[in-house]
Amino acid sequence: MTHWLELSARAALASHRLVGWVFFDPVALERYTALGVPNGLGYYINSRGAPLLPAGHQAVAAAFATINPTLVQICVEVALEHTTATEIVAARNGAVADGLREHVPEIVDDLAALAEPLWATADQLSSSGRVLFAAHRQWDRPDDPLVSAWLALNCLREWRGDTHFAILVSEDIGPVEAGILDDAHRNYGGWIPRSRGADDESIAAAFKKLEARGLADHGVVNATGRARRGNIEARTDQLTARCWQTLGESRLRRFLAIVEPVGDRLVQRIDETAGPQWMPAARDPKH
Repeated sequence: MTHWLELSARAALASHRLVGWVFFDPVALERYTALGVPNGLGYYINSRGAPLLPAGHQAVAAAFATINPTLVQICVEVALEHTTATEIVAARNGAVADGLREHVPEIVDDLAALAEPLWATADQLSSSGRVLFAAHRQWDRPDDPLVSAWLALNCLREWRGDTHFAILVSEDIGPVEAGILDDAHRNYGGWIPRSRGADDESIAAAFKKLEARGLADHGVVNATGRARRGNIEARTDQLTARCWQTLGESRLRRFLAIVEPVGDRLVQRIDETAGPQWMPAARDPKH
């Protein structure tokens, strides 16, 4: 199982990198804004959660788990005053197609060839308790095999995300506490919970809860808290290995051989368009 845990962790990082850049892409934001959304408000939330938008902001906030629900509500309600989930998906998919062909042209053919096995994997996975994964899986699949492969990979990425949030819930770790622990895990200096809409009051309350559980001392996550967050990551890798085992080791290694060499370039794209802190899951933890 050890090598599958390693492969699962590598696949997660590669997936976040292949998917994450588009959430901060200026072209994607321009297309989203052109739908009538003022100042492109909530592009990340609405483009990632688009299949759940018809269910309303509460469903989106529940699926995202660690983002402030009020922030989600504002973003969703403003967007739906001007456009639809279908239009948002179309704008994002167009940016994906153009962006991949522009920024990593050497991988597009090989990645497109994986569309069918990636979707076959998604179709075999259980959706029980994994709402965002299920919402993405039931969405229409485009004819463009490159975009289809990207969407299938994103679907598998959300399967991991849903699994990760289930672990947090099972350990009674609230949204802001989760952000604080993740921030400590990645040595982000307090940025992550605030990027998800937490304010001073909610952060102070979350630290009190962590301190009561022995995971923080005097407003700082301690060694026990860091170890707990590391264990959560390892548990996520363990449970998500099932996803990649379904794909098969040879195909997974092929996927990694395609994406890993361009991963740093895609992260650099995020750095250039949004800044060096965004999409922390696409970055190696700074220990």
